[in-house]
Amino acid sequence: MDFKALGLKDEIVKALAVQQIDKPTAIQEMAIPKLMENKDVVIQSETGSGKTLAYLLPLFAKQTAPSKTLQLLVLVPTQELAMQVHRQVEALAENSGVPLKSLVIFGNVNIKGQIEKLREKPQIIIGTCGRIIELIQKKKITAHTVNTIVIDEADKMLDKQNIEGVKAIRKAVMRDTQIVLVSASISEKTLEQAGMIAKEPELVKTADTFKIPEKIQHLYIVVQSREKLETLRKLISILHPQRTLVFINKPEEAEVAAAKLKYHKLDATFIHGTGNKQERQKAIADFSSGKVPLLIATDIAARGLHIEQVSAVFSISISDDPMDYLHRAGRTGRGESEGLSVSIVTQQELPLIKKCQRKFGIDMTEIVLREGKIIKK
Repeated sequence: MDFKALGLKDEIVKALAVQQIDKPTAIQEMAIPKLMENKDVVIQSETGSGKTLAYLLPLFAKQTAPSKTLQLLVLVPTQELAMQVHRQVEALAENSGVPLKSLVIFGNVNIKGQIEKLREKPQIIIGTCGRIIELIQKKKITAHTVNTIVIDEADKMLDKQNIEGVKAIRKAVMRDTQIVLVSASISEKTLEQAGMIAKEPELVKTADTFKIPEKIQHLYIVVQSREKLETLRKLISILHPQRTLVFINKPEEAEVAAAKLKYHKLDATFIHGTGNKQERQKAIADFSSGKVPLLIATDIAARGLHIEQVSAVFSISISDDPMDYLHRAGRTGRGESEGLSVSIVTQQELPLIKKCQRKFGIDMTEIVLREGKIIKK
């Protein structure tokens, strides 16, 4: 099947070709026809499978005349993901000539500048719940014109920290507004929450189990806690990955790790949720462009963030929740590329490795370092 068979106009097909996208992915083939029919849908498929285009393309396809009303709200957990979706909208609009404009809205920045931008009448708003609710309450966002709400990274957006914000936005729009929920991991609890927000949503998924892209090699190494950072340094020196993403659980540890790696002549930057907007944007830009080859991050970078050609993902803090491993490992091995995921764990953390193996049906090979070489056990 091609994009034209899915009901997309010639100009949109040509716009996708500019991005070297010629054939729809499996999840796009399954989801786009249902979204074109304005059905409420839950989309689940592995990382890197094209979920963002799956929900954006139907909106572009439905445009028959220029509109100056807000049509789509995309709710996301982080400003980094908001910017990524925004850039995809801009590319599609520029390459297709379809006059859709998007605006990114999130907190911790001057609200006056965002109100000024809203006067440009964007058809798409992408952002975090808190600031969007504030602007709806100030009557600066006209929620009653919204045709569709997309809840991206739905398992995160419907957790206990975020769900009340999602519900508040849902109440502000019309009852017949289409609701689309998207994630690589949709749990039974998330489906239950989705049923409270959407109208009998239809689950569209590419597999019955949560999948990690098959072209990722999974390794782990057991060390003392105090040896983790030095082990990371040695592994990077041996493997020479072109672009490396390192996950760590605590924000303050991300900063310390980046500083220590820099001391050892490894060019590193970091991001975490408490950093300011400018610092986070610069870190992402430097890493994405290849200017800085090593990014230390908390799980803020595991959620939906697509950075081209991430050669390797390292975890020097492993999460209790196996789903976090799915999102972390999924930053590499995207599309047709091969990837590498390495967990640096203590003896006490070994049960978490076993849990990931059982959950996803993957082989995680133990390695050791010996005389400057990586040896598989």
